[in-house]
Amino acid sequence: MNFPSELKYTKDHEWVRAEGTEAYVGITEFAQQELGDIVYVDINTLGQQLDAETVFGTIEAVKTVSDLFMPVKGTVLEINPKLDKSPELVNSDPYGDGWIIKVALSSAVEGLLSAADYAGLVGH
Repeated sequence: MNFPSELKYTKDHEWVRAEGTEAYVGITEFAQQELGDIVYVDINTLGQQLDAETVFGTIEAVKTVSDLFMPVKGTVLEINPKLDKSPELVNSDPYGDGWIIKVALSSAVEGLLSAADYAGLVGH
């Protein structure tokens, strides 16, 4: 299973790729495999400042709906436009084209899990 070392991770299975004062957020390869085929991503927090661990949307698979949690404090700047027509990108490319939101960071990412720590958490 792939957990890129340049990303930070949460116990809720989100990943963060910080780029200066902004960051991309998605769900991990482990999470998308557990959910199964993703059919819909619903984000209704565009433009909102949210605290870490706040629900920022939901992700729907064939048999379940799961909440998505903010890994850091920040403002939702953008929702991945590709997910409207191709939510399966979360399955096929969770760390690339399958990113979910872009945020303006209001807190540091240092408190999040490293790739090794996350791999240990999920038993890989």
